[in-house]
Amino acid sequence: MGTGFSKKKKQARMLQAQLSEMQTKMQHSEATGSAGNGLVTLTLSGEYELKTLRINPECVDKEDIEGLQDLIKAAYQDAKKKLETESPLNKMQMPPGTALPGMFGM
Repeated sequence: MGTGFSKKKKQARMLQAQLSEMQTKMQHSEATGSAGNGLVTLTLSGEYELKTLRINPECVDKEDIEGLQDLIKAAYQDAKKKLETESPLNKMQMPPGTALPGMFGM
């Protein structure tokens, strides 16, 4: 096994280090989502854990609980989309010819 194997091993170590760094960044990142012009806002951690939830009392209507539920879902989706957009995985630079594990060099 010549230099090709050594090169792949080195690339694998570099990829592993990058993935570990990204995981750490994601654990420490947060995103805030809102819906209904700010009637509902929430903050998610990088691991999609709900950190805060704020509901403006103006949008609480006993006759329209489903509307409030929809606002909460929309705020969650907004925050989730922001996390995914800002994810280090989207910004990851891999050396040419490097494949993620399980990709078999495709």
